[in-house]
Amino acid sequence: MPAAVSPRRLLRRVSRRGCRSQRERSIVRRTVVAVETHQPLEFVDITASLARAVNEAGLVEGVVVAQTRHTTTGLLINEHEPFLLADLEALFERVAPATAAYAHDDFTRRTVNVMPGERRNGHAHCRAALLRTSECVPVTGGRLNLGRWQRVFLVDFDGGQRREVSLTLLGSA
Repeated sequence: MPAAVSPRRLLRRVSRRGCRSQRERSIVRRTVVAVETHQPLEFVDITASLARAVNEAGLVEGVVVAQTRHTTTGLLINEHEPFLLADLEALFERVAPATAAYAHDDFTRRTVNVMPGERRNGHAHCRAALLRTSECVPVTGGRLNLGRWQRVFLVDFDGGQRREVSLTLLGSA
């Protein structure tokens, strides 16, 4: 009959085995995706850029956190279907019309955060407030874990500019 093993000794054995089986490398990587927009309101599908960052980092299991670095843009996970994008554009126009008057655009009254040559973009700030500034996308088996039709969009409401999306990749290789 084998000798009895103390609970403490058994825990040490299990812990050591667990460490051996968890030899995967931890990943924390930061990168920036640059995007050029050309239209006043533009949906830019950045899904391939996120997938490329996952591949380059060697991320197998984890998450990608994408964050826009601009107050007149937002992130959206949805279907890349032209009529849906047109419907969303119409929705944003109904909620925050580009032609409406915005206190943010009244440079005779506004004295905070005014830059030379600033655009009239109060509508863009209001529209961006309807979306999120960041999205988390799970990574499983080295691939973005998105639904069949899901894509990740940077939505620019004040387009015709260079934009940046900051990515943080967390997980294991």
